[in-house]
Amino acid sequence: MSNLTRNIPAVQPRAVSRRRRARVVMPQTAGLVDFIPAARIEALLQRPPATPAELDAVLAKSLAKQRLELDEMAVLLSVTDPAQLERIFAAARELKKTVYGNRIVLFAPLYIGNKCINSCRFCGFRQENTTGSIRRTLKIEELRAELTALENKGHKRLILVFGEHPDYDPDFMAECVRTCYQTKVGHGEIRRVNINAAPLDVEGYRKLKAVGIGTYQIFQESYHRPTYASMCPKGPKSDFLWRLYGLDRAQEAGCDDVGIGALLGLYDWRFEALGLLAHTVHLEERFHVGPHTISFPRLKVASNVDIDRRWEVSDADFKRLIAILRLSVPYTGMILTARESPEVRRELIQFGCSQIDAGTRIELGGYSDAERQDQDLRREQFKIGDARPLDEVVAELLDAGEIPSYCTACYRRGRTGEHFMEFAIPGFIKRFCTPNALLTLKEYLVDYASPGTRVKGERLMAAELTKMPESEQKAELLTRIAAVERGDRDLFF
Repeated sequence: MSNLTRNIPAVQPRAVSRRRRARVVMPQTAGLVDFIPAARIEALLQRPPATPAELDAVLAKSLAKQRLELDEMAVLLSVTDPAQLERIFAAARELKKTVYGNRIVLFAPLYIGNKCINSCRFCGFRQENTTGSIRRTLKIEELRAELTALENKGHKRLILVFGEHPDYDPDFMAECVRTCYQTKVGHGEIRRVNINAAPLDVEGYRKLKAVGIGTYQIFQESYHRPTYASMCPKGPKSDFLWRLYGLDRAQEAGCDDVGIGALLGLYDWRFEALGLLAHTVHLEERFHVGPHTISFPRLKVASNVDIDRRWEVSDADFKRLIAILRLSVPYTGMILTARESPEVRRELIQFGCSQIDAGTRIELGGYSDAERQDQDLRREQFKIGDARPLDEVVAELLDAGEIPSYCTACYRRGRTGEHFMEFAIPGFIKRFCTPNALLTLKEYLVDYASPGTRVKGERLMAAELTKMPESEQKAELLTRIAAVERGDRDLFF
């Protein structure tokens, strides 16, 4: 390993066991207050369409990189005039370029287990779906096989997904995280492991923080409590406040990168947008840092799921939502998942999304099962829309002038949580993000890209380097790119 590489403590190996687990965290919500102002949100949704002057003021604040308040987001949500909507879209494009540049961070979801004791009506993994879901938990050797397959494609960033079940306690999740970091194939390695799982208590989060997790992600599903009660009627997840405060406990445990999300299609998407902003405001006020990421998955077909589709979100409204979220929370990463089709993702990336998954399989064991190509809803939580191979997605991003990035530098340099917000100022992209994105792209091109993708990537890298002014940092970047070509890996600023 080069002396230019990571300067963080290595994750220490530990023997992996498969002991039986039986611990369930029981919700403790006495004294908690619902911080989602539902009545106010409903009132804001009744406001008249924004005047040009109101829209001017809100867009100016967004472009100054200031987080919006609820009434300001409501101004954007009230806009339906095509000319004014185009102004919102243009501002979202500009803000995305200013804050995140032309890079798109790539990751892969990895499902560890689909046992679940909840009864969510929209989910193929709900406990009552005994005939339409094949239950499985990856054994550690199966997890290693999945990791080997992912690394052989070039992945560096994962999000591990767990159902809510006694078998999936923090000790088991920690074992899985350690296995991810320990499994290395050639130049392949996983450098960032995020988690999407049930809310934990503070002790549970501390165990995961100790093994080096990145972002802990909890989707509230719906911020509208009557809808939530209807959609999540039984199981630990039925406690709205336990879930709502799940990321507060993560912050208390030292997990300062957290991700929020809402499942669009359960209730009015405009209410959910304001709920996401209210959650952001709460985290900022209590912990001085908002969510690291916001997700906005749309409801998709799942095994034995049949719910009212009256709140289904159209492509046009989905586009509005993404642009409005980008303008409302300028420094929060936004994730556009493979639930969506390639055509939808192709258009909507430009409106503010900074992360996408690629080469995605959500079947348990799907990455290492090369023979299985068709989706099987008995084995998957929902139907995905973009199942293209990673190299194809990378090539398309390159054609669009985007830099596919596997960067994990901020997390490993300590630029997380509140410290990330301090760094997220004009110049941040040029100083850190673009150079690190180019270094990880170079790794991918040398180690994994098809010949055609490598040609496209080298052409884009040359163009990006030409745009950079001459400086000591550029000279150092060129030195490190040459070092990657010679065989060094994991170089970052």
